[in-house]
Amino acid sequence: MWEKILKKFTEWIDPKLQKYRPKKAEVKYTPKTLEDFIGVIQRTPKNVLSSSDRARIAAAMSFDERKVSDIMVKKNDMVFVNEKDFLGPLMLDKLYKSGFTNFPVVDNSNKVKGIIHTEALNMLEIKKTDRASKYMDKDVNYLHVNDGLQKVVSEIERTNSYYYLVLDEKEELAGFLTIQMLLDYLLN
Repeated sequence: MWEKILKKFTEWIDPKLQKYRPKKAEVKYTPKTLEDFIGVIQRTPKNVLSSSDRARIAAAMSFDERKVSDIMVKKNDMVFVNEKDFLGPLMLDKLYKSGFTNFPVVDNSNKVKGIIHTEALNMLEIKKTDRASKYMDKDVNYLHVNDGLQKVVSEIERTNSYYYLVLDEKEELAGFLTIQMLLDYLLN
């Protein structure tokens, strides 16, 4: 008799207690390949993983495969200063409007002689004899277009520099790269 009562009681209470029981453990999926992992990221809802988060993950995953040429500013988009240029109002206006913070200084044969940093320009007292060569930093660091981004990190650690001119296979100027550009690639 007690068995029947206990059975009836269990049948009655069991559905009511169901919501308090621990749920069955969900089977966790573990990707086995890079393609599997990318598939998981692509299937993740946007309220969990935003588009910018997806881009950051993709950038981090492809970091070892990327080259300097993938993220540098190309030579055609650079702003140069001739070492004999006067740093008067017109030149300063041109430099500030470019949006860049560093400018290669070249001689008459377009050979790079140094870099002018905007910090030097901010402290500039304009005189009629102030030429670009007076404010340039002769310490120039170089990378190559085919250098991997891992090498860029090594060069940053080695030189503690912010700005790098980029050379092509012929050792000619191809563009420039900054730490900020590297960070933007990884974080944006």
